[in-house]
Amino acid sequence: MTVYEEIGLPRVINASGRVTVLGVSTISDKVAKAAVAGGQSYVVVEDLLDKAGEIISQYTGGEDSCPTVCASAAIALSVAGMISKGKKTIMDRLPDSTGLANEIILQKGHVINFNAPIETMLRLGGGVPVEAGCATEVVVEDVEELINEKTVALLYVKSHHCVQKGMLDLPTMIDIAHRHNLPLMVDAAAEEDFRKYIAMGADLVCYSGAKALEATTSGFVTGKKELISYIKKQYHGVGRAMKVGKEAIMGLLAALEQYENKDKQAEVEKNVKIVDWLVDEINQIPNLKAQKIQDEAGRAIFRARVFVDPEKAGMTATELEGKLKAGTPTIRCRTEFMSLGSLDFDPRPLVEGDKELIVAKLKEIMEA
Repeated sequence: MTVYEEIGLPRVINASGRVTVLGVSTISDKVAKAAVAGGQSYVVVEDLLDKAGEIISQYTGGEDSCPTVCASAAIALSVAGMISKGKKTIMDRLPDSTGLANEIILQKGHVINFNAPIETMLRLGGGVPVEAGCATEVVVEDVEELINEKTVALLYVKSHHCVQKGMLDLPTMIDIAHRHNLPLMVDAAAEEDFRKYIAMGADLVCYSGAKALEATTSGFVTGKKELISYIKKQYHGVGRAMKVGKEAIMGLLAALEQYENKDKQAEVEKNVKIVDWLVDEINQIPNLKAQKIQDEAGRAIFRARVFVDPEKAGMTATELEGKLKAGTPTIRCRTEFMSLGSLDFDPRPLVEGDKELIVAKLKEIMEA
């Protein structure tokens, strides 16, 4: 029995992935021990922010870094930092940035919702989102012709939620930004490579701590030292409402060390075996069809996609998803393509026995 079942909540089988609505991920004993130790001692928080920034940068290649409470907070604080440039009188009035250079340009296909609009995170830091191009096509001129004296940065969103065709690639966005003497920020919340985008020339990169890293509820931004110095100052401004705790920071640092030494290929192979098993088993259930698919953003993440033909199955994918959620345990899968008739099952969060329960419940639903 989980601690959540003990307080009267249903057991959750998470086949959706490392998503906020299901608690993102689980932490290891190593991370938990570091978080507990951090929570049981005192520290000068500004000193901890600086030291943590140094340590995080060893794993990213950034000139400096700043821990945050999550990736969304990293985005908001980064925007506030770039607008205020650390000036107290500006920080004190944010997110009101009226009359200031405050525009953040991003491609229309990157204007996503991850259970909250990304524009909201920009506005929390005082930014004004400016969309470039169309939802399925953006060209260089679409971005360049929006740049003016009010532009403070360009944003590139690396996510499976984004439109994956017709957008400008990251090197092109970096080139545009730097030719116009502007910083380029990357939202890489769920990405698994913490060096890649800094090495490509991005000025700021925002990551989640609780997703790929499986850390405490946390995040961080890494990049140019001057920009990071502006961001750290925001904890005396809008960042006060999203301050990161000492225990979360220590858990994050432990998770970074753990991740660095992790056999990532072995984990991918383990997850592929689970997906292959699910596909084989589900294809034996009458009126359902399954296949292995790869993450839309190109990460080494594989999932089982189940196609639901309403005429054969006697129900839509939406109805099947509702039946999976009903009862205890509740089974949660990915629903991005549900309106198109398919559900995705992510193997990464599954624990021993979960995959068998998923197949058993699918059989029970289809037989009923």
